[in-house]
Amino acid sequence: MSVLDSFRLDDKVVVVTGASSGLGVSFAQAFAEAGADVVLGARRVDRLAETAGLVEAAGRKALTVATDVAVPEQCQALVDAAMQTFGRVDVLINNAGVGTAHPATRETPEQFRSVIDVNLNGAYWVAQACGRVMQPGSSIINVASVLGITTAGLPQAAYSASKAGIIGLTRDLAQQWGARKGIRVNALAPGFFKTEMTDEYKPGYLESQAHRLILGRLGDGRELAATAVWLASAAGGYVTGQTITVDGGLTIT
Repeated sequence: MSVLDSFRLDDKVVVVTGASSGLGVSFAQAFAEAGADVVLGARRVDRLAETAGLVEAAGRKALTVATDVAVPEQCQALVDAAMQTFGRVDVLINNAGVGTAHPATRETPEQFRSVIDVNLNGAYWVAQACGRVMQPGSSIINVASVLGITTAGLPQAAYSASKAGIIGLTRDLAQQWGARKGIRVNALAPGFFKTEMTDEYKPGYLESQAHRLILGRLGDGRELAATAVWLASAAGGYVTGQTITVDGGLTIT
């Protein structure tokens, strides 16, 4: 196998949550281009058809499943559907997430819990369901955030806590499942990528953070997806329990 061949994921089956928009679309397309069939989960199932079209345009099969990751039974149903259709799950991209910005003295219990339920608890329920069926050599990639490592000038206690939790969850699952199951578990910590979430920032916010972007620009979703392909493939076969920061230099400022 050549070095470039080691990045291929031919005939693997990849589950992508939060696949209806933003980075989820980039992940799905990239893994299809690397040779994998893709199972697409999201609450907005009507929008999954567009993502499925990108997967199929790359010559791979797509399966769409309506999934709210905050509901453990729906996470299990997502994995059950993947097993029924493809008979295996090789890679999980735990990408589903929501973002909020509420001042800590005014954030309600419901607002805080709603973020934790999706970003942290949901990631655990999907990983748990995948961990039950994955075979040795499989890979789980949890999407954390630089806000699990640093701050960025917004009141985001719930979001930051959820993403810091993802980093801890990643380490623990890696040590639980590495030797015993042969499953590698890693996390990505993206910085500012152009998504629906960044489109919702108040005018001037991104400009206020521009001095922290060493590379002078927002990230492109395909750059993050390429990192995920590396982590999931044989090329990343000796990497586990790590959080890979992809942030244009933000966390070094």
